[in-house]
Amino acid sequence: MSRAGLIVGVALSALAALPSAGRAAPHDSGARPGIGELSPVPSYVRRVLPAVISIHVTIPRDRPSVQSLGPERWATGVIFDDAAGYALTVSYALIDAERIEVTLRDGRMVTAALVGLDLEVGVGVIKLQGTGPWPVAALGDSTNVRAGDVAATVGIGEDGSLVVTSGRVNDVRRFAAAWEYMLDRAFMVSPFNEAFGGGALVDVDGRVIGITSLRVGDAPYVNLAIPMEKFLASRDELCEKGRVVSRQPRPWLGLYTQSLQGGGLIVAGLSPAGPANAAGVRRGDVIVRLNGERFESQEDFYARLWRGRVGEDVHLVIQRNDRFEAIIVRPADRYRIYRTSDR
Repeated sequence: MSRAGLIVGVALSALAALPSAGRAAPHDSGARPGIGELSPVPSYVRRVLPAVISIHVTIPRDRPSVQSLGPERWATGVIFDDAAGYALTVSYALIDAERIEVTLRDGRMVTAALVGLDLEVGVGVIKLQGTGPWPVAALGDSTNVRAGDVAATVGIGEDGSLVVTSGRVNDVRRFAAAWEYMLDRAFMVSPFNEAFGGGALVDVDGRVIGITSLRVGDAPYVNLAIPMEKFLASRDELCEKGRVVSRQPRPWLGLYTQSLQGGGLIVAGLSPAGPANAAGVRRGDVIVRLNGERFESQEDFYARLWRGRVGEDVHLVIQRNDRFEAIIVRPADRYRIYRTSDR
Protein backbone atom coordinates (compact mmCIF):
# COMPACT_ATOMS: atom_id res chain seq x y z
CA MET A 1 0.00 0.00 0.00
CA SER A 2 1.29 3.50 -0.84
CA ARG A 3 1.96 5.99 1.96
CA ALA A 4 -0.96 8.08 0.69
CA GLY A 5 -3.27 5.09 0.89
CA LEU A 6 -2.02 4.28 4.38
CA ILE A 7 -2.63 7.86 5.49
CA VAL A 8 -6.23 7.83 4.26
CA GLY A 9 -6.91 4.47 5.87
CA VAL A 10 -5.52 5.50 9.24
CA ALA A 11 -7.38 8.82 9.10
CA LEU A 12 -10.71 7.10 8.60
CA SER A 13 -9.93 4.71 11.43
CA ALA A 14 -9.10 7.58 13.78
CA LEU A 15 -12.26 9.50 12.94
CA ALA A 16 -14.34 6.44 13.68
CA ALA A 17 -12.93 6.39 17.21
CA LEU A 18 -13.79 10.02 18.01
CA PRO A 19 -16.69 10.87 20.35
CA SER A 20 -19.90 11.31 18.39
CA ALA A 21 -23.55 11.84 19.16
CA GLY A 22 -24.23 8.14 18.69
CA ARG A 23 -21.12 6.57 20.15
CA ALA A 24 -19.66 8.80 22.84
CA ALA A 25 -23.00 9.51 24.47
CA PRO A 26 -24.79 6.58 26.11
CA HIS A 27 -26.91 4.71 23.61
CA ASP A 28 -29.27 1.95 24.62
CA SER A 29 -30.55 -0.20 21.77
CA GLY A 30 -32.94 -2.44 23.67
CA ALA A 31 -35.52 -2.32 26.43
CA ARG A 32 -34.29 -3.13 29.91
CA PRO A 33 -36.09 -3.84 33.14
CA GLY A 34 -36.83 -1.10 35.68
CA ILE A 35 -35.07 -0.89 39.04
CA GLY A 36 -37.53 -3.20 40.76
CA GLU A 37 -37.16 -5.83 38.04
CA LEU A 38 -33.37 -5.92 37.80
CA SER A 39 -31.50 -9.12 38.28
CA PRO A 40 -29.62 -9.09 41.60
CA VAL A 41 -27.58 -5.92 41.87
CA PRO A 42 -24.82 -5.73 44.50
CA SER A 43 -25.91 -3.90 47.63
CA TYR A 44 -23.04 -1.42 47.28
CA VAL A 45 -24.38 -0.38 43.88
CA ARG A 46 -27.92 0.12 45.21
CA ARG A 47 -26.60 2.84 47.52
CA VAL A 48 -25.92 5.18 44.59
CA LEU A 49 -28.92 4.37 42.36
CA PRO A 50 -31.26 7.13 43.64
CA ALA A 51 -28.64 9.75 42.80
CA VAL A 52 -28.06 8.55 39.23
CA ILE A 53 -29.78 10.78 36.66
CA SER A 54 -30.50 10.82 32.95
CA ILE A 55 -29.36 13.94 31.08
CA HIS A 56 -30.65 15.15 27.72
CA VAL A 57 -28.76 18.07 26.17
CA THR A 58 -29.73 20.26 23.21
CA ILE A 59 -27.10 22.30 21.36
CA PRO A 60 -27.70 25.01 18.72
CA ARG A 61 -26.71 23.72 15.29
CA ASP A 62 -24.39 26.66 14.66
CA ARG A 63 -22.12 25.83 17.63
CA PRO A 64 -18.61 24.47 16.84
CA SER A 65 -18.98 21.21 18.77
CA VAL A 66 -21.95 20.04 16.71
CA GLN A 67 -19.81 18.74 13.85
CA SER A 68 -18.14 16.09 16.00
CA LEU A 69 -20.64 15.58 18.84
CA GLY A 70 -24.02 16.33 17.30
CA PRO A 71 -26.83 18.75 18.26
CA GLU A 72 -28.55 16.36 20.67
CA ARG A 73 -26.76 14.34 23.37
CA TRP A 74 -27.67 11.89 26.11
CA ALA A 75 -25.59 11.17 29.18
CA THR A 76 -25.71 9.81 32.69
CA GLY A 77 -24.87 11.92 35.73
CA VAL A 78 -24.66 11.55 39.49
CA ILE A 79 -25.89 14.08 42.08
CA PHE A 80 -23.20 14.81 44.67
CA ASP A 81 -24.47 17.93 46.50
CA ASP A 82 -27.99 17.90 47.94
CA ALA A 83 -28.04 21.54 49.02
CA ALA A 84 -26.92 23.03 45.70
CA GLY A 85 -28.33 20.30 43.47
CA TYR A 86 -24.98 19.78 41.75
CA ALA A 87 -24.48 16.74 39.52
CA LEU A 88 -21.36 15.46 37.77
CA THR A 89 -21.08 14.05 34.24
CA VAL A 90 -18.74 14.06 31.24
CA SER A 91 -17.75 17.37 29.67
CA TYR A 92 -18.33 16.39 26.04
CA ALA A 93 -22.05 15.95 26.67
CA LEU A 94 -22.33 19.54 27.91
CA ILE A 95 -20.09 21.57 25.58
CA ASP A 96 -22.12 24.37 23.94
CA ALA A 97 -25.28 23.27 25.81
CA GLU A 98 -28.33 25.49 25.34
CA ARG A 99 -30.90 23.37 27.20
CA ILE A 100 -30.31 20.61 29.75
CA GLU A 101 -33.14 18.34 30.89
CA VAL A 102 -32.75 15.88 33.75
CA THR A 103 -34.83 12.87 34.77
CA LEU A 104 -34.39 11.48 38.28
CA ARG A 105 -34.90 7.84 39.21
CA ASP A 106 -38.08 8.74 41.10
CA GLY A 107 -39.58 10.08 37.88
CA ARG A 108 -39.13 13.80 38.51
CA MET A 109 -38.14 15.86 35.47
CA VAL A 110 -36.31 19.16 35.88
CA THR A 111 -34.15 21.50 33.86
CA ALA A 112 -30.54 22.19 34.80
CA ALA A 113 -28.03 24.99 34.40
CA LEU A 114 -24.51 24.50 33.09
CA VAL A 115 -22.23 25.31 36.04
CA GLY A 116 -18.87 24.65 34.42
CA LEU A 117 -16.56 22.32 32.54
CA ASP A 118 -13.06 21.03 33.16
CA LEU A 119 -11.98 20.16 29.63
CA GLU A 120 -8.52 19.06 30.71
CA VAL A 121 -9.99 16.39 33.00
CA GLY A 122 -13.11 15.70 30.95
CA VAL A 123 -15.90 16.36 33.47
CA GLY A 124 -18.67 18.90 33.86
CA VAL A 125 -21.05 20.07 36.58
CA ILE A 126 -24.71 20.98 36.22
CA LYS A 127 -27.13 22.46 38.76
CA LEU A 128 -30.63 21.03 39.02
CA GLN A 129 -33.31 23.71 39.01
CA GLY A 130 -35.82 23.41 41.85
CA THR A 131 -35.96 23.01 45.59
CA GLY A 132 -35.23 19.30 45.96
CA PRO A 133 -34.72 17.40 48.13
CA TRP A 134 -32.06 15.75 45.98
CA PRO A 135 -30.72 12.25 46.57
CA VAL A 136 -26.92 12.20 46.62
CA ALA A 137 -24.14 9.69 46.17
CA ALA A 138 -20.97 9.76 48.25
CA LEU A 139 -17.79 10.58 46.33
CA GLY A 140 -14.96 8.23 47.25
CA ASP A 141 -11.17 8.22 47.37
CA SER A 142 -9.85 6.98 44.02
CA THR A 143 -6.16 7.46 44.76
CA ASN A 144 -5.70 3.93 46.09
CA VAL A 145 -7.59 2.13 43.30
CA ARG A 146 -5.48 -0.63 41.76
CA ALA A 147 -5.83 -3.10 38.90
CA GLY A 148 -7.97 -6.02 40.00
CA ASP A 149 -10.23 -4.03 42.34
CA VAL A 150 -13.91 -4.94 42.21
CA ALA A 151 -16.12 -2.15 40.85
CA ALA A 152 -19.40 -1.64 39.01
CA THR A 153 -20.53 0.86 36.39
CA VAL A 154 -24.00 2.41 36.45
CA GLY A 155 -25.41 4.18 33.41
CA ILE A 156 -28.77 5.12 31.92
CA GLY A 157 -29.78 4.44 28.33
CA GLU A 158 -31.62 6.88 26.09
CA ASP A 159 -34.91 5.15 26.93
CA GLY A 160 -34.35 5.81 30.63
CA SER A 161 -33.50 2.26 31.57
CA LEU A 162 -30.79 1.50 34.09
CA VAL A 163 -27.71 -0.39 32.91
CA VAL A 164 -25.60 -1.91 35.72
CA THR A 165 -22.43 -3.87 35.02
CA SER A 166 -20.45 -5.55 37.80
CA GLY A 167 -16.77 -6.08 37.06
CA ARG A 168 -13.25 -4.98 37.88
CA VAL A 169 -10.70 -2.31 37.19
CA ASN A 170 -8.50 -4.05 34.64
CA ASP A 171 -5.73 -1.51 34.47
CA VAL A 172 -4.64 1.88 35.79
CA ARG A 173 -2.56 3.76 33.25
CA ARG A 174 -1.94 6.89 31.23
CA PHE A 175 -4.41 7.52 28.44
CA ALA A 176 -4.14 9.80 25.40
CA ALA A 177 -6.95 10.43 22.92
CA ALA A 178 -7.21 11.91 19.45
CA TRP A 179 -8.76 15.23 20.50
CA GLU A 180 -5.81 16.80 22.41
CA TYR A 181 -6.75 15.01 25.61
CA MET A 182 -4.58 13.07 28.01
CA LEU A 183 -4.88 11.77 31.56
CA ASP A 184 -1.78 10.75 33.47
CA ARG A 185 -3.94 8.24 35.39
CA ALA A 186 -7.09 6.58 34.11
CA PHE A 187 -9.07 3.43 34.93
CA MET A 188 -9.80 0.72 32.37
CA VAL A 189 -12.90 -1.16 33.49
CA SER A 190 -14.54 -4.34 32.25
CA PRO A 191 -16.91 -5.74 31.30
CA PHE A 192 -18.02 -2.94 29.00
CA ASN A 193 -21.14 -0.92 29.89
CA GLU A 194 -22.80 0.48 26.76
CA ALA A 195 -24.38 3.38 28.71
CA PHE A 196 -20.96 4.75 29.55
CA GLY A 197 -21.09 8.51 28.97
CA GLY A 198 -21.11 10.00 32.48
CA GLY A 199 -21.92 6.75 34.26
CA ALA A 200 -20.78 6.20 37.84
CA LEU A 201 -17.92 3.85 38.70
CA VAL A 202 -18.76 2.50 42.15
CA ASP A 203 -16.46 0.75 44.63
CA VAL A 204 -17.40 -1.96 47.14
CA ASP A 205 -18.13 0.68 49.77
CA GLY A 206 -20.84 2.21 47.61
CA ARG A 207 -18.84 5.32 46.78
CA VAL A 208 -18.40 6.86 43.35
CA ILE A 209 -14.70 6.62 42.51
CA GLY A 210 -14.86 7.58 38.86
CA ILE A 211 -16.96 8.80 35.93
CA THR A 212 -17.06 6.50 32.91
CA SER A 213 -16.27 8.44 29.78
CA LEU A 214 -15.39 6.32 26.76
CA ARG A 215 -15.47 2.97 25.06
CA VAL A 216 -11.87 1.91 24.46
CA GLY A 217 -10.20 -0.68 22.25
CA ASP A 218 -11.68 -3.46 20.16
CA ALA A 219 -14.31 -5.99 21.16
CA PRO A 220 -14.56 -7.05 23.91
CA TYR A 221 -14.40 -3.37 24.78
CA VAL A 222 -13.45 -1.76 28.08
CA ASN A 223 -14.66 1.50 29.57
CA LEU A 224 -12.35 4.35 30.43
CA ALA A 225 -13.26 5.98 33.76
CA ILE A 226 -11.94 9.33 34.95
CA PRO A 227 -10.68 8.95 38.55
CA MET A 228 -12.66 10.97 41.08
CA GLU A 229 -9.44 12.50 42.39
CA LYS A 230 -9.19 14.50 39.16
CA PHE A 231 -12.50 16.21 39.92
CA LEU A 232 -12.10 16.57 43.68
CA ALA A 233 -8.79 18.41 43.29
CA SER A 234 -10.62 21.42 41.81
CA ARG A 235 -14.30 20.83 42.67
CA ASP A 236 -14.86 24.04 44.64
CA GLU A 237 -13.15 26.25 42.08
CA LEU A 238 -14.99 24.65 39.18
CA CYS A 239 -18.37 25.08 40.86
CA GLU A 240 -17.64 28.67 41.89
CA LYS A 241 -15.87 29.99 38.79
CA GLY A 242 -17.20 27.79 35.97
CA ARG A 243 -13.69 26.62 35.07
CA VAL A 244 -10.42 25.95 36.87
CA VAL A 245 -8.94 29.43 36.59
CA SER A 246 -5.91 28.69 38.76
CA ARG A 247 -4.64 26.21 36.17
CA GLN A 248 -2.95 27.60 33.07
CA PRO A 249 -5.14 26.76 30.05
CA ARG A 250 -3.59 24.27 27.69
CA PRO A 251 -2.68 25.61 24.26
CA TRP A 252 -5.30 24.16 21.89
CA LEU A 253 -4.86 23.58 18.15
CA GLY A 254 -8.20 21.96 17.33
CA LEU A 255 -6.67 18.77 15.94
CA TYR A 256 -7.81 15.16 15.94
CA THR A 257 -4.73 12.99 15.46
CA GLN A 258 -3.50 9.43 15.59
CA SER A 259 0.02 8.06 15.85
CA LEU A 260 1.34 6.74 12.56
CA GLN A 261 3.55 3.69 12.36
CA GLY A 262 7.03 4.86 11.45
CA GLY A 263 6.66 8.21 13.20
CA GLY A 264 4.54 11.33 13.18
CA LEU A 265 0.88 12.07 13.78
CA ILE A 266 -1.75 11.88 11.08
CA VAL A 267 -4.41 14.58 11.11
CA ALA A 268 -7.69 12.67 11.10
CA GLY A 269 -9.87 15.74 11.53
CA LEU A 270 -9.99 19.37 12.60
CA SER A 271 -12.34 21.52 14.62
CA PRO A 272 -13.86 24.11 12.28
CA ALA A 273 -13.32 26.71 15.01
CA GLY A 274 -9.75 25.63 15.78
CA PRO A 275 -6.62 27.62 14.98
CA ALA A 276 -5.01 24.73 13.08
CA ASN A 277 -7.87 24.77 10.59
CA ALA A 278 -7.52 28.53 10.18
CA ALA A 279 -3.75 28.19 9.68
CA GLY A 280 -4.14 25.76 6.79
CA VAL A 281 -3.59 22.34 8.35
CA ARG A 282 -5.62 19.75 6.44
CA ARG A 283 -7.01 16.31 7.06
CA GLY A 284 -4.48 13.70 5.93
CA ASP A 285 -1.44 15.85 6.78
CA VAL A 286 1.27 14.09 8.76
CA ILE A 287 2.87 16.19 11.49
CA VAL A 288 6.56 15.29 11.76
CA ARG A 289 8.03 18.20 13.75
CA LEU A 290 6.83 20.40 16.59
CA ASN A 291 8.80 23.59 17.14
CA GLY A 292 11.69 22.15 15.15
CA GLU A 293 11.92 18.90 17.13
CA ARG A 294 10.84 15.33 16.58
CA PHE A 295 8.43 13.78 19.06
CA GLU A 296 8.22 10.14 20.02
CA SER A 297 4.48 9.63 20.32
CA GLN A 298 1.11 11.32 20.65
CA GLU A 299 1.72 11.59 24.39
CA ASP A 300 5.09 13.25 23.75
CA PHE A 301 3.48 15.64 21.24
CA TYR A 302 0.91 16.73 23.83
CA ALA A 303 3.49 17.14 26.56
CA ARG A 304 5.64 19.36 24.34
CA LEU A 305 2.66 21.37 23.07
CA TRP A 306 1.36 22.05 26.58
CA ARG A 307 4.71 23.42 27.74
CA GLY A 308 3.86 26.54 25.78
CA ARG A 309 1.15 29.10 26.37
CA VAL A 310 -2.04 30.18 24.67
CA GLY A 311 -1.18 32.78 22.03
CA GLU A 312 2.45 31.68 21.57
CA ASP A 313 3.12 30.51 18.01
CA VAL A 314 3.60 26.80 17.42
CA HIS A 315 5.72 25.77 14.43
CA LEU A 316 4.64 22.57 12.71
CA VAL A 317 6.34 20.71 9.90
CA ILE A 318 3.85 18.59 8.00
CA GLN A 319 4.15 16.12 5.17
CA ARG A 320 1.51 16.59 2.48
CA ASN A 321 1.51 14.78 -0.86
CA ASP A 322 5.15 13.70 -0.40
CA ARG A 323 6.24 17.28 0.26
CA PHE A 324 7.20 18.95 3.53
CA GLU A 325 5.64 22.25 4.52
CA ALA A 326 6.02 24.57 7.52
CA ILE A 327 2.87 25.92 9.13
CA ILE A 328 2.62 28.36 12.03
CA VAL A 329 -0.37 27.97 14.34
CA ARG A 330 -1.28 30.29 17.19
CA PRO A 331 -2.95 28.12 19.90
CA ALA A 332 -6.24 29.21 21.41
CA ASP A 333 -8.00 28.89 24.75
CA ARG A 334 -10.91 26.46 24.18
CA TYR A 335 -12.93 28.06 26.95
CA ARG A 336 -13.22 31.20 24.82
CA ILE A 337 -14.47 29.26 21.80
CA TYR A 338 -16.93 26.77 23.29
CA ARG A 339 -19.79 27.56 25.62
CA THR A 340 -18.70 26.02 28.92
CA SER A 341 -20.83 27.77 31.54
CA ASP A 342 -24.10 29.63 31.99
CA ARG A 343 -22.21 32.45 33.69
